Amino acid sequence: MIFPESRFTLLRIMRPKGTFMSDTKSSDKVEKAEAEWRKELTPMQYAVLREKATERPFSGEYEHETRPGTYMCAGCGQTLFESDAKFDSGCGWPSFTQPALESHIDEETDSSHGMIRTEVLCSKCSGHLGHVFPDGPAPTGLRYCINSAALKLKPR
Repeated sequence: MIFPESRFTLLRIMRPKGTFMSDTKSSDKVEKAEAEWRKELTPMQYAVLREKATERPFSGEYEHETRPGTYMCAGCGQTLFESDAKFDSGCGWPSFTQPALESHIDEETDSSHGMIRTEVLCSKCSGHLGHVFPDGPAPTGLRYCINSAALKLKPR
């Protein structure tokens, strides 16, 4: 779906009260040489996190995962999502209604592939996670559509 720029702006502004992205970001940024990232990540993790690739729909490890736990960034280990916020959107990728902590997620405009979307990144290592859309369930109305390759589940 193509969102005109004005609709994109509304997506960023019309979050439920009190859920705006925090201006306070961690100063513990993880910065590594690309060779180091390649050494530490699987080829799919590298493609997704560092090159902004997308895994094929319905192919990811966590698409149908139901165990309780915390989803961490596969690149740096930062907490990203809780299993309580995960839901089955039917889109082919793990979906969440909200991040575990707003300050652990960064958002950027993504105008690739002829669409205007909101890209979701890890605020600690700047790894590409996926995108957020305004078609999720209550209470947020948001759907964080996240690549499994960008995540590691820490079961409870």
